[in-house]
Amino acid sequence: MKTIDVCLSPELMHLYEVKGKSVVVVDILRATSCMTSALAHGIDHIKPFAKLDDCLQAKQEGYLTAGERDGKKVEGFDMGNSPFEYMEPTLKGKKIAFTTTNGTQAIAKSEGADTIVIGSFLNLNAVVHFLRHQEKDILVVCAGWKGKVNMEDTLFAGALVDGLQNHFEPACDAPRMAQRLYADAKNDMVAYLQNSSHVKRLARLNIHKDIAFCLTPNQYNILPIMQNGFMVAQKQS
Repeated sequence: MKTIDVCLSPELMHLYEVKGKSVVVVDILRATSCMTSALAHGIDHIKPFAKLDDCLQAKQEGYLTAGERDGKKVEGFDMGNSPFEYMEPTLKGKKIAFTTTNGTQAIAKSEGADTIVIGSFLNLNAVVHFLRHQEKDILVVCAGWKGKVNMEDTLFAGALVDGLQNHFEPACDAPRMAQRLYADAKNDMVAYLQNSSHVKRLARLNIHKDIAFCLTPNQYNILPIMQNGFMVAQKQS
């Protein structure tokens, strides 16, 4: 049987082989939730950047610049890291250069995989549906926070393991641990995560609405997928 594995932090990526695999990058609060929302609301494509300066330079190519550092919008950027910013009708057809503290770093470390897709609770079923039809082993890459493990990304990894349990076998204990965490939390993830490090970090920035939204499953039936260095939307049937 095909396998599913979970890398709990990008700092552990040296332990994993991405070649020949389908990689799911997840940064629930809030990068991958923003990417999913943006593409669901008609953004043409997103170009992720690990480095801030590279993202800024993309403005010269007609990109809107978006993202954050330490949870805050970068000075001079067009947009920050709230999914609600990407729902404006005026953004339809635009292209976005995107960089974040953790999420775009995880994407960069996943380069070389056969397929890279973006996962969030907002498009959970779309990701599960896509992966069920893949003939490759899966690696879920949790963005975490500055190299450290966080709960919300691990919860999403557990949700994927749960949804794929009849199709993919856990490659080690990490997927099993993530699945158990999800089983404990799934009935009220907002309450479960209220004392988690990143939720408290965002709360100190008075970011509350985003947290609840990013933990709401299945708002969109699209799959953000990397194609030639760009993230584009693939609708799921």
